[in-house]
Order: sequence, then structure tokens, then C-alpha cells
Amino acid sequence: MNKAELREAVQKSLDCSGTAAEKAVNTVFEAVQEGLQRDGTVQIMGFGTFLVKDRAARTGRNPTTGEPIQIPASKTVQFRPGKGLKEGL
Repeated sequence: MNKAELREAVQKSLDCSGTAAEKAVNTVFEAVQEGLQRDGTVQIMGFGTFLVKDRAARTGRNPTTGEPIQIPASKTVQFRPGKGLKEGL
């Protein structure tokens, strides 16, 4: 499912316009992003938890030349599914 399909599902579920459904989807995404920036974690009971994780700097290889390159430290988002989501699969 992509964002457009998610918007259509919200539109059908709420019986609203496409613009209103897109605004609802974007609002949820923005709220998750703000929560991650502020707290480093967003927990949605029954669905799962989004966590900000630190990645250490590491040495990688250029796939074309095989030369080692230094990959800088970065942050990434990890998702841990909740019990309700796992059981629903």
C-alpha cells in the first residue's frame, strides 16, 4: 500500500472528500515525525512503536571500485510491531 492507496482507504472509511482524507493522513504522518523529533519514540497501542536509533560510523565499500569508504554516523527510525498488529497478520 502506498500513500495514495492509504488516502483512498481513509476517504472510503470516513466517507469524506479526497482533500480531507489526504489532510488526515498527512496530519498523522506529521504528528509521528514531531513525536520522534521531540521524544525519540512514538507508541501507538495495539499497532506498534516507532523509535529513533543511532547508527555508528562504519567502513563500507564502494560497489564499483571495491575501495573502502567511511560511512558517517546517522540516525534512523526503527519500527517494532505491537501485539495487535502481529496477531492480525
